[in-house]
Amino acid sequence: MQQIQIESADFTSPAVQALVAENMRDLSARYGGTGDDTPIAGADFVLPQGEFLVAVEDGRLIGSAAWRRHHSDAELKRMFTRPAARGRGVARRLLTAVEESARAAGCKRVILETGDKQPEAIALYVSAGYERIDDFGYYAGHEGVLSYAKPL
Repeated sequence: MQQIQIESADFTSPAVQALVAENMRDLSARYGGTGDDTPIAGADFVLPQGEFLVAVEDGRLIGSAAWRRHHSDAELKRMFTRPAARGRGVARRLLTAVEESARAAGCKRVILETGDKQPEAIALYVSAGYERIDDFGYYAGHEGVLSYAKPL
């Protein structure tokens, strides 16, 4: 087994889109509907406006996390680890890489929206130093939405 690498990726590539589709199926199973209706474009994840990162093991994408600029903040998007790779620190490494990329691009903090049916994500964010903030994004005001932030 090769070591896990964190790499920048093109959001529009077929491999990335397949991973994002798996992420949306996971969210749909938890919440219903499409999983996430937040408007997103490939241009959101092109530096210096954002970056899409993937975790790669043995040539296969096993996780993703991205950020896009939201004023002076970086908004975390598309955090996902494939089920077979969970529990191995992949998400934490991706989160750290997002924070480093956003800091290098001049962002002052990372903000995110998640839902109350993702306890593993909430536990990761809290353990990484994220604190609850007022809801801010596409799902602001929706039941079950939890927003967090961490200064960079």
